[in-house]
Amino acid sequence: MLILGIESTCDETAAAVVADGVAVRGNVVASQIDLHQRYRGVVPEIASRAHIENILPVLRESLATSGVNLNDVDAIAVAYRPGLIGSLLIGVTAAKTLAWALTKPLMGVDHVQSHLYSVRLETGADVPMPAVGLVCSGGHTALYRLQSFLDVQLIGATIDDAVGEAYDKVAAILGLGYPGGPVIDRLAGLGDGSAIKFPRSRMGRESLDFSFSGLKTSVLYHVRGFKGCQRDASSLSPRQLNDVCASFQAACVDVLIEKIKRALRQTHGQAVIIGGGVSANGGLRQAAKKLPVPVFFPPMQYCTDNAAMSAGLAYLHLQAGQKSSLDIDAIPYSQFSRA
Repeated sequence: MLILGIESTCDETAAAVVADGVAVRGNVVASQIDLHQRYRGVVPEIASRAHIENILPVLRESLATSGVNLNDVDAIAVAYRPGLIGSLLIGVTAAKTLAWALTKPLMGVDHVQSHLYSVRLETGADVPMPAVGLVCSGGHTALYRLQSFLDVQLIGATIDDAVGEAYDKVAAILGLGYPGGPVIDRLAGLGDGSAIKFPRSRMGRESLDFSFSGLKTSVLYHVRGFKGCQRDASSLSPRQLNDVCASFQAACVDVLIEKIKRALRQTHGQAVIIGGGVSANGGLRQAAKKLPVPVFFPPMQYCTDNAAMSAGLAYLHLQAGQKSSLDIDAIPYSQFSRA
């Protein structure tokens, strides 16, 4: 079964053709980083306009790369929740139009759930269930209990910043540009993660929720000082900058790993799935090796937003006899029930 997937939840316009849920025939992503760098974050209106410009060229390129045409495709998949509403509307409209014009089944999938599924792309990984899933990115930091990839329940979430958002804000404090995750991860590898005692917010003894706002503020105070001080990141030596990055990353990773361990105890999980943009982080991948159960990460090219994961998850829905109607709406929030 060949499924054409479409992704436009935030600032990447993407399309992919996936065979039988795992074999990626063609995966094309048009990034908008250059458009948003000057603002140090995604500007929704700019993102929406870029999606309009990119959607057709990306679709054409994904089909060409896959060596198929629209008539070869068996179904259309689209991430229709959660995300920026203007961005979502572009992808959803394109998917509905194609499904109607081609008389092909349409399957709307949850973007966050797709990140969990991404660990199966290309590898076809057989993940023991029940599993604990962590989706960590610029827009999401949440824990899930999975009975299967189609049976997912929310068990913990951030009450303020997503961890990827904290990376971007700390990068702004340090003058490192946008996006912040890759550069902080690189500099952290050159620094001492124990050099600065940044706080770890654990939210109570058994809580599975997250908070990164206080950590971000601690970095700000460390770099710039308290009221009355005029310091900024330019006063840091290269070694000090590396140590700030390493210590910040160590605090983030410690919290993520601790919450995963709590979730494993509470759910009797047999495996861990980690997806989303921050799943590419070297510090997190290294720390996860010490978890007591098998840990599954996506291949690096599928950590950030892509359409292959949407097409892959749609395959499972369609195999289960599920499909969406042509009046499916874009929804800006996730709809997982909380345990």
